Amino acid sequence: MSSEEQEADEDLRYFVRIGQTDLDGTKTVERALNGMDGIGRRAARMIAEAADVDRTATLGRLDDDVIEDVIEAVENFADYAPDWMANRQNDFYTGDTSHVTGNQVELTRNQDINRMRMVRSYKGIRHERGQKVRGQRTKSTGRTEGTIGVNVEAIREEQAEEEEAEEEEAIE
Repeated sequence: MSSEEQEADEDLRYFVRIGQTDLDGTKTVERALNGMDGIGRRAARMIAEAADVDRTATLGRLDDDVIEDVIEAVENFADYAPDWMANRQNDFYTGDTSHVTGNQVELTRNQDINRMRMVRSYKGIRHERGQKVRGQRTKSTGRTEGTIGVNVEAIREEQAEEEEAEEEEAIE
Protein backbone atom coordinates (compact mmCIF):
# COMPACT_ATOMS: atom_id res chain seq x y z
CA MET A 1 0.00 0.00 0.00
CA SER A 2 1.17 3.49 -0.72
CA SER A 3 1.34 6.16 1.95
CA GLU A 4 -1.67 7.95 0.46
CA GLU A 5 -3.83 4.83 0.78
CA GLN A 6 -2.71 4.35 4.39
CA GLU A 7 -3.61 7.96 5.22
CA ALA A 8 -7.00 7.49 3.55
CA ASP A 9 -7.61 4.37 5.65
CA GLU A 10 -6.66 6.26 8.82
CA ASP A 11 -9.17 9.03 8.01
CA LEU A 12 -11.96 6.49 7.52
CA ARG A 13 -14.32 5.98 10.44
CA TYR A 14 -15.79 2.50 10.21
CA PHE A 15 -18.80 3.31 12.41
CA VAL A 16 -20.76 6.55 12.47
CA ARG A 17 -23.33 6.90 15.24
CA ILE A 18 -26.62 8.62 14.44
CA GLY A 19 -29.11 8.56 17.26
CA GLN A 20 -28.74 5.13 18.81
CA THR A 21 -27.76 3.40 15.58
CA ASP A 22 -24.26 2.59 14.34
CA LEU A 23 -24.03 3.11 10.60
CA ASP A 24 -21.41 1.52 8.35
CA GLY A 25 -18.82 4.19 7.53
CA THR A 26 -17.43 2.26 4.55
CA LYS A 27 -20.67 2.68 2.58
CA THR A 28 -21.97 5.70 0.73
CA VAL A 29 -24.11 8.22 2.61
CA GLU A 30 -27.30 7.03 0.93
CA ARG A 31 -26.65 3.32 1.56
CA ALA A 32 -25.52 3.84 5.14
CA LEU A 33 -28.62 5.89 6.01
CA ASN A 34 -30.74 3.19 4.39
CA GLY A 35 -29.50 0.80 7.09
CA MET A 36 -31.24 2.85 9.78
CA ASP A 37 -34.76 1.87 10.84
CA GLY A 38 -37.38 4.29 9.52
CA ILE A 39 -35.25 5.54 6.61
CA GLY A 40 -35.63 4.08 3.15
CA ARG A 41 -33.87 4.85 -0.11
CA ARG A 42 -35.99 7.83 -0.97
CA ALA A 43 -35.74 9.35 2.51
CA ALA A 44 -31.96 8.80 2.53
CA ARG A 45 -31.66 10.70 -0.73
CA MET A 46 -33.73 13.60 0.64
CA ILE A 47 -31.65 13.69 3.83
CA ALA A 48 -28.42 13.85 1.80
CA GLU A 49 -29.85 16.74 -0.24
CA ALA A 50 -31.02 18.58 2.88
CA ALA A 51 -27.58 18.25 4.50
CA ASP A 52 -25.84 19.38 1.26
CA VAL A 53 -23.82 16.17 1.09
CA ASP A 54 -22.92 14.20 -2.01
CA ARG A 55 -24.99 11.05 -1.63
CA THR A 56 -22.24 8.96 -3.24
CA ALA A 57 -19.57 10.16 -0.78
CA THR A 58 -18.29 7.64 1.77
CA LEU A 59 -19.90 8.33 5.13
CA GLY A 60 -16.80 7.52 7.19
CA ARG A 61 -14.65 10.03 5.31
CA LEU A 62 -16.89 13.05 5.97
CA ASP A 63 -15.84 15.78 8.38
CA ASP A 64 -17.41 16.03 11.83
CA ASP A 65 -19.38 19.19 10.99
CA VAL A 66 -20.81 17.56 7.84
CA ILE A 67 -21.83 14.49 9.85
CA GLU A 68 -23.51 16.83 12.35
CA ASP A 69 -25.48 18.31 9.43
CA VAL A 70 -26.56 14.80 8.41
CA ILE A 71 -27.62 14.02 11.99
CA GLU A 72 -29.63 17.25 12.16
CA ALA A 73 -31.26 16.45 8.80
CA VAL A 74 -32.26 12.99 10.07
CA GLU A 75 -33.74 14.39 13.29
CA ASN A 76 -35.70 17.12 11.47
CA PHE A 77 -36.78 15.00 8.51
CA ALA A 78 -40.52 15.55 9.11
CA ASP A 79 -40.05 19.34 8.93
CA TYR A 80 -38.96 19.47 5.30
CA ALA A 81 -40.36 16.19 3.93
CA PRO A 82 -43.91 16.08 2.55
CA ASP A 83 -46.52 14.78 4.97
CA TRP A 84 -47.20 11.69 2.86
CA MET A 85 -43.59 10.62 3.29
CA ALA A 86 -43.59 10.72 7.10
CA ASN A 87 -44.09 7.38 8.84
CA ARG A 88 -46.17 8.78 11.69
CA GLN A 89 -49.02 10.79 10.17
CA ASN A 90 -51.69 12.23 12.46
CA ASP A 91 -50.34 10.72 15.67
CA PHE A 92 -53.04 9.28 17.93
CA TYR A 93 -52.16 11.39 20.96
CA THR A 94 -50.88 14.66 19.46
CA GLY A 95 -52.41 14.68 15.98
CA ASP A 96 -49.09 15.89 14.57
CA THR A 97 -47.14 14.41 11.71
CA SER A 98 -43.65 13.22 12.59
CA HIS A 99 -41.03 10.82 11.32
CA VAL A 100 -39.75 8.20 13.75
CA THR A 101 -36.29 6.68 13.25
CA GLY A 102 -33.98 4.22 14.96
CA ASN A 103 -35.20 2.19 17.90
CA GLN A 104 -38.18 4.53 18.31
CA VAL A 105 -39.84 2.76 15.35
CA GLU A 106 -40.14 -0.51 17.28
CA LEU A 107 -41.23 1.25 20.50
CA THR A 108 -44.03 3.23 18.87
CA ARG A 109 -45.19 0.12 16.96
CA ASN A 110 -45.43 -1.85 20.21
CA GLN A 111 -47.28 1.03 21.88
CA ASP A 112 -49.80 1.13 19.03
CA ILE A 113 -50.38 -2.63 19.23
CA ASN A 114 -50.80 -2.48 23.02
CA ARG A 115 -53.31 0.37 22.64
CA MET A 116 -55.30 -1.72 20.14
CA ARG A 117 -55.26 -4.65 22.59
CA MET A 118 -56.46 -2.51 25.50
CA VAL A 119 -59.27 -1.00 23.42
CA ARG A 120 -60.15 -4.56 22.30
CA SER A 121 -60.34 -3.54 18.65
CA TYR A 122 -60.56 -6.22 15.98
CA LYS A 123 -56.89 -5.76 15.07
CA GLY A 124 -55.89 -5.89 18.74
CA ILE A 125 -57.71 -9.17 19.29
CA ARG A 126 -56.09 -10.66 16.16
CA HIS A 127 -52.67 -9.56 17.47
CA GLU A 128 -53.40 -11.23 20.83
CA ARG A 129 -54.37 -14.51 19.22
CA GLY A 130 -51.38 -14.47 16.87
CA GLN A 131 -53.61 -14.53 13.80
CA LYS A 132 -53.32 -12.55 10.58
CA VAL A 133 -54.32 -8.93 11.05
CA ARG A 134 -54.61 -7.38 7.61
CA GLY A 135 -57.32 -9.50 6.00
CA GLN A 136 -55.16 -12.24 4.54
CA ARG A 137 -56.56 -15.71 3.98
CA THR A 138 -56.13 -18.09 6.89
CA LYS A 139 -57.64 -21.29 5.54
CA SER A 140 -54.48 -22.58 3.94
CA THR A 141 -51.61 -20.34 5.15
CA GLY A 142 -50.25 -19.10 8.44
CA ARG A 143 -50.80 -22.35 10.28
CA THR A 144 -48.85 -22.92 13.45
CA GLU A 145 -50.15 -26.37 14.34
CA GLY A 146 -49.05 -29.63 12.67
CA THR A 147 -49.97 -30.61 9.16
CA ILE A 148 -53.61 -30.93 8.31
CA GLY A 149 -54.66 -33.34 5.62
CA VAL A 150 -52.79 -36.34 4.26
CA ASN A 151 -49.25 -36.91 5.50
CA VAL A 152 -47.79 -39.08 2.76
CA GLU A 153 -44.47 -39.70 4.53
CA ALA A 154 -46.16 -41.08 7.64
CA ILE A 155 -48.29 -43.43 5.53
CA ARG A 156 -45.22 -44.71 3.67
CA GLU A 157 -43.38 -45.32 6.95
CA GLU A 158 -46.35 -47.28 8.33
CA GLN A 159 -46.54 -49.38 5.15
CA ALA A 160 -42.80 -50.11 5.31
CA GLU A 161 -43.09 -51.19 8.96
CA GLU A 162 -46.05 -53.46 8.12
CA GLU A 163 -44.13 -55.06 5.23
CA GLU A 164 -41.12 -55.69 7.48
CA ALA A 165 -43.36 -57.29 10.11
CA GLU A 166 -44.96 -59.53 7.45
CA GLU A 167 -41.54 -60.60 6.15
CA GLU A 168 -40.38 -61.50 9.67
CA GLU A 169 -43.54 -63.58 10.23
CA ALA A 170 -43.05 -65.37 6.91
CA ILE A 171 -39.46 -66.28 7.85
CA GLU A 172 -40.55 -67.74 11.20
